Amino acid sequence: MVFLHKFAPIKIQFSLKHTNFIFSILSTTRNILVTAKKTILSESESIKNLTNLLDENFEKTVQIILNSKGRLVITGIGKSAIIAQKIVATMNSTGTPSLFLHASEAIHGDLGMVQPDDVVICISKSGNSPEIKVLVPLLKRFGNTLIAITGNKTSFLGKESDLVLDAYVENEACPNNLAPTNSTTAQLVMGDALAVCLMELRNFTAEDFAKYHPGGALGKKLLLRVSDMLDERNKPVVSPDDNIKTVIMEISEKRLGVTAVIENNKILGIITDGDIRRMLNKSETITGLTAKDIMTIHPKSIKPTELVSDALNMMENYSITQLVVTENNNYKGIIHLHDILKEGIV
Repeated sequence: MVFLHKFAPIKIQFSLKHTNFIFSILSTTRNILVTAKKTILSESESIKNLTNLLDENFEKTVQIILNSKGRLVITGIGKSAIIAQKIVATMNSTGTPSLFLHASEAIHGDLGMVQPDDVVICISKSGNSPEIKVLVPLLKRFGNTLIAITGNKTSFLGKESDLVLDAYVENEACPNNLAPTNSTTAQLVMGDALAVCLMELRNFTAEDFAKYHPGGALGKKLLLRVSDMLDERNKPVVSPDDNIKTVIMEISEKRLGVTAVIENNKILGIITDGDIRRMLNKSETITGLTAKDIMTIHPKSIKPTELVSDALNMMENYSITQLVVTENNNYKGIIHLHDILKEGIV
């Protein structure tokens, strides 16, 4: 009893420390979430306010870029330079030829990238950065149209530019009101707004988008043709009089779960591994049976010039996993669902 009484306070003390530690973690977690929500709400309010800052300068900017015979050059310094690169990427992928020019590198030789017909957008929160003050007069001397995206319309950049897109934010989400947060988000959104307006005016379609993204899932969905996936040298083929063993061997060897029954390169029918299973369930023996006895006539087919996405839709509509590919009734091969899914087309 003495032993237990002696150590009981130690147990209580440990329990209190453990409880305090848990409370500390919970309190810290709540603070993190409060800060995160406060940041998101602060940035969303800054973005919302941009709608009140849009004016005829935005419309003029869109028309100038749309009618330009040159490219769109976007420049900036610091965090604004990073935003400029993102806007350039968006513009290039949506039909507006663009390039990024770092403001610092521009005054050390890269200014040669700018051609006479190019339109230049300069991004800067303050509009008074030393590099901007050096670069702007040089661009003006070249005669290029200069458009500013800035949070300070009365800055050096704002006064010297042909057009100003106001990206003013009341404050940063940063607790010290220093780290670019709301301001860079506002710059990015302004660039996105320009890109979307240009897309609509150009009637830029999903097919156009795919041309600039041929390696992505969307590009494949809109560009990849059935012929691009065919292996005509290893297409499964049997003749109508081939025995069942030959049919099974052909299906197994070509690994497509199907073989076409061909005569004079014309499709008579197909035999799937499902047809083989159904035949075995019904027949006591396969002796004497040939391909023409178990084939399915009038199989679903598609032309090699059709999109792979169309082939996928057909398979889904008919609940099948293969399609025969024909051209002028000539057998070209088989396209399989698994091969389509491997390409990331869904």
